[in-house]
Amino acid sequence: MRDDETGEGGSGENKPDSDPISDAIAALREQAARQGPASALDDAEAAKDLGVRLAVDTEKQYLRVLEALLFAASEPLDEETLIGRLPLEANIPALLKTLEADYAERGVRLVEVGGRWRFETAPDLAGVLEEVRQEPRKLSQAALETLSIIAYHQPVTRAEIEEIRGVAVSKGTLDLLFELRWVRPRGRRRSPGRPVTYGTTPQFLEYFGLPSVGDLPGQADLKAAGLLDARIPADFEIPDPSRTEELTLQEDPMDEEEAHAFHIDFMESDEETGGETT
Repeated sequence: MRDDETGEGGSGENKPDSDPISDAIAALREQAARQGPASALDDAEAAKDLGVRLAVDTEKQYLRVLEALLFAASEPLDEETLIGRLPLEANIPALLKTLEADYAERGVRLVEVGGRWRFETAPDLAGVLEEVRQEPRKLSQAALETLSIIAYHQPVTRAEIEEIRGVAVSKGTLDLLFELRWVRPRGRRRSPGRPVTYGTTPQFLEYFGLPSVGDLPGQADLKAAGLLDARIPADFEIPDPSRTEELTLQEDPMDEEEAHAFHIDFMESDEETGGETT
């Protein structure tokens, strides 16, 4: 076989081999041409998404600040006050509406009252939140004196209370002590007329934090509290309410039904005769 038939000097029909480096460069150029516009589009979309995320995060932070302000406020806040606490770019009306919608179905809700905003409990939960409180009534001087005499001298009759105080005991005075459940009829003294005796109740001990009537403050305690004059008579003594055995043996106990009936009769008769006011 002749060399010129198969070698480099062969027929012009055979093309020379491709250059690998040129082929690689051409491929890269084609790839760059294809990906260039798409890449720019992706960057624009990414920037747009980032802007949306930043706006959402900013709104969430504004809502948190607004929520904290309204919860901590001791009174409803108007929009001018809220504008002064948040950045100028914050859209207060829109934020309030968003927060109002967020709390619409919760136990507390955001409401507008007279152009101002506040949180309040949901109306349908009012029954769950009801609480009955007994407000202590301020005792008059007459009631305090009567209560003290009953506490320290029990069992004591109405005549004995009036003798110690020097004035008549009125309906209002005893009635108030009965309503507070601090005083009750104990029994009837075994003496002419069988007068009713009075004493304190367990509710009296509970209210004043006393284990028993024997734990009532003594003379030294009353002096220290400024409730007794420092120059009291030498023969003055504070009775010991725990030493009531002798007087107790001189009375007949009264059951609850009889005590209630007596209380009603006493009040009706006192209304007719009048007496000291409280």
